[in-house]
Amino acid sequence: MDKPYVGYGHQVQPGEPYRRGCQLSEAQADALLRKDYSKFCALYEKYGKDKYLLAALAYNCGPGVVQKSTVLKKLKSGDRNIHASYASHCCYHGKKHKGLLTRRLTELTALFIP
Repeated sequence: MDKPYVGYGHQVQPGEPYRRGCQLSEAQADALLRKDYSKFCALYEKYGKDKYLLAALAYNCGPGVVQKSTVLKKLKSGDRNIHASYASHCCYHGKKHKGLLTRRLTELTALFIP
C-alpha cells in the first residue's frame, strides 16, 4: 500500500504517528513542510543558491524526477538558463495543467537567484 500524505504534502514515513485522513493543525503541517524542505535543501546543498529551487521541485515532484530533469543536467553543466526546463514540470497525468504551471512560475520568481 502507498504511504499516505498529510499536511501540505508530507509523505508519512514508517514510525511516524500519522495515518491517512488525520487532521493536522496548521502549525503541525507547517512544521512537517519545513522539515521536508530542509531535508531537500540539504540534498542539493552542493548547488549553492540553486538548492532552494531544486528542493521545491523535489518536494513537489520527487527527488527521482529532479535527478532525471534537464533542470539538474543544465545546472550540473553550469548552464543557469533553466526557466523553460523548470516550468515544463507542470503536467498531471500527462497533460499540461495551468495551476501547476502557475505554481512553477511562482517558485521561479520567488526562489531563482540570478
